[in-house]
Amino acid sequence: MMKRSLLFLTVMGLLLSSCSISKSARTQRNLFSGTWNLDNVYYENASGNFKSTIFNDAEDICFEDSEWFFRDNNSTGRYTIAQSSLCQGGDRFFRWSVVEPEQNYQSQLQFKFIDDKRKDISGGYGYRLNIVSLSEQSMTLNSNVSVDGQPVTIVYEFSKK
Repeated sequence: MMKRSLLFLTVMGLLLSSCSISKSARTQRNLFSGTWNLDNVYYENASGNFKSTIFNDAEDICFEDSEWFFRDNNSTGRYTIAQSSLCQGGDRFFRWSVVEPEQNYQSQLQFKFIDDKRKDISGGYGYRLNIVSLSEQSMTLNSNVSVDGQPVTIVYEFSKK
């Protein structure tokens, strides 16, 4: 009986430790928590002018000065786009997490859209942004896309509110 209990405790300990997030990911989650302003969206590795739809939602110009809120205790958040003649304003809700790097890669912010009742509305489809830098005051994320077969990097610069 004692051996069975010890085996059970060992298996449970392994399961719990394999499900936990690393100290690095926990630190990043804590830094994300709160309200951010998306100050600037720009493109690297490309020449010319770009006009793109970001997150299959709105044009890039609509995201500048958008407000982003991350709640780390339940992994939900939202971003708010201001209403204008070019932009459909309002709140967009999402569920988010920090994805640990695999061998020499950056950590990533991962999110998918949910409704105001926290139900998935994206069909399981989501987005990943590379975490270039993250501090208590500022954050830079980027994503690599392809335009006419050429790699382009979209850069998102945030400041903490």
